[in-house]
Amino acid sequence: MVVPKKSLGQHWLKDRDILAEIAEAAKIKIDDTILEIGPGLGTLTSELLRRAAKVVAVELDDDLARKLPGQFPGKNLEVVNQDILAFDLTKLPRDYVVVANVPYYITAKIVQLLLGAVNRPRRIVLLVQKEVAERLAAEPGDMSILAVSAQIYADVSLGILVPAEYFTPPPKVDSQVVILDLRPKSLLGSIAEHTFFRVVRAGFSAKRKKLRSSLAGGLGIDKDRAVLLLSSAGIDPDERAQDLTINDWLELAKRI
Repeated sequence: MVVPKKSLGQHWLKDRDILAEIAEAAKIKIDDTILEIGPGLGTLTSELLRRAAKVVAVELDDDLARKLPGQFPGKNLEVVNQDILAFDLTKLPRDYVVVANVPYYITAKIVQLLLGAVNRPRRIVLLVQKEVAERLAAEPGDMSILAVSAQIYADVSLGILVPAEYFTPPPKVDSQVVILDLRPKSLLGSIAEHTFFRVVRAGFSAKRKKLRSSLAGGLGIDKDRAVLLLSSAGIDPDERAQDLTINDWLELAKRI
């Protein structure tokens, strides 16, 4: 019997109906290559192999990576025993799809890796901590750097909620599917990526403060200059970073 390793954030999900729903959310085509991150016992892998041409499963756990190929004889499954953060995404074909039940502690890094890659996927379907799923799909009023970073590159929506009791061992919180449909091009247009995120980081540097203060402090400018920039972008200087839309950030970045 394989015991989940707490150090790797392993929680097994075995409910066939839920696993099928996660796979269905990926809208897999018969000729697709799927990147599965952390396949674990292979329960989700099984659903993916039924739908896709090939599954590339990247598994950090040595024991699980060694056992997984033997569970699916004759199937087009490639198991890579490696940390996903070190995996070369350029080895995958264009328009690949990512489907994964990922450990909570590494979710943000995985999202950043995939969205910042030279070879980005077509679609990302992740089962993550409910709070993180909600943060990724947030709307103005609840925005964060994570939400802005994701929504610049993808259309983000929420999928099914999976209560903690469906996992072994049960985590302390519920999980939820989050779906990221990658845009053909980011919303940045002619704006340099480093400029855009410099502005966003500055805005969120003191998110409880009004933008006139957080932007001034984050960019190293005086408040009068910050007010002028905000006003020229059509943004109320008394707003806070979490209230801004993606378009607000784009307009502000154009003026920096």
